[in-house]
Amino acid sequence: MEQLKKDYFEIIDNIDNEIVKIRHKIHAYPELSGREKNTKALVKNILEHYGYKVKEYPNHYGLTANLITKNGAKMVAIRGDMDALPITEKTGKPYASKIEGIMHACGHDAHTANLLGVAIGLKLLSQKYNLGGNFRFIFQPSEESKEGGSIEMIKDGVLDGVNMILGLHVYPYLPTGQIGYKYGVMMASADIFSIEVYGKSAHGARPHEGVDAILVTSMVVNALNHIVSRRIDPLHPAVISLGTINGGKASNIICDDVVVTGTVRTINEEVRKSIPVMMEESIKGICKSMGAKYKFSYEFGQPELINNDKIVDILVKESKKIIGDKNTVNLVDPVMGGEDFSEYLKIVPGSFFRLGTANHEKGTDYSQHSPMFDVDDDALSIGMKILGATALEYLKE
Repeated sequence: MEQLKKDYFEIIDNIDNEIVKIRHKIHAYPELSGREKNTKALVKNILEHYGYKVKEYPNHYGLTANLITKNGAKMVAIRGDMDALPITEKTGKPYASKIEGIMHACGHDAHTANLLGVAIGLKLLSQKYNLGGNFRFIFQPSEESKEGGSIEMIKDGVLDGVNMILGLHVYPYLPTGQIGYKYGVMMASADIFSIEVYGKSAHGARPHEGVDAILVTSMVVNALNHIVSRRIDPLHPAVISLGTINGGKASNIICDDVVVTGTVRTINEEVRKSIPVMMEESIKGICKSMGAKYKFSYEFGQPELINNDKIVDILVKESKKIIGDKNTVNLVDPVMGGEDFSEYLKIVPGSFFRLGTANHEKGTDYSQHSPMFDVDDDALSIGMKILGATALEYLKE
């Protein structure tokens, strides 16, 4: 098995330049969630060039490809997402986005290229060895959408026959050459909500004749911000963030309608269920006391991302062999960001890890969703090697 992995690593080193070029091409022509038509076509052409039969889906731009090396054996799935964000790139790199107002500001170009590298590497390896099991490569659209593209792919059966799944995300908070792992809960659930407050319009000089929806909303906003600090156990992290407030038509008119939207993040399912109840209690009480009415909508989104300890054990062991103990970093604490890879982990065991990409000299230490964000290409081979080695080791056990 160790010689097999060494040969796989050699293959990855040999194709690394090709994968970097693919990443740059995807980066230069980004596509938003649900619009990944050209990215899909590029991925499909590369996979078919290497002998894969690609499965496409009628309702989205996702695709999958299988590598079957042993009938009836276990199957490992590996996922990469493909979509970009509505941000104007300011990196000035030669391969910077050529599409106005859209860029790969979260690194999904690297994830797609990385997964292609693993698929190519394992395909070439299978020409020399029986790999002892099977692989499914999931190229997913719409990770950045509020619904999450993983749900649609799961509905389409991409996890059928899968025993374990792996994924990664580039991470500008770790230097290139390191990866970050986490046992148990790694990322928060990601829910969204909207509140509409209905008042009564009146002249700004005669506020007593109306019900000021802006004033009521300001009281609601204040109350919501006290839920986390005063009503939730501080040992269970939670976030309630308001993203938009819209209301009012003129400076001298009492506003009669305000709409607020926001997000809630938690890493505890019981806390998650209790928050919308607490929110509506606050909203209802304030509106009643002020003579206003309201509409409250709460949508449960992606759940917490929970890694499987046994799979993390395998990943950590392989990472330490490849990049060393010091570069295999236990992240210890979860983060409050959401990730729809969590939907896969609800169904099959697996592990998600962080691939360090920060290099100040190359300008790849800007945060995700920044117009200056970019990925250090030197990190790609590390991601490909750890994903492939972890999958191969799992199939051996």
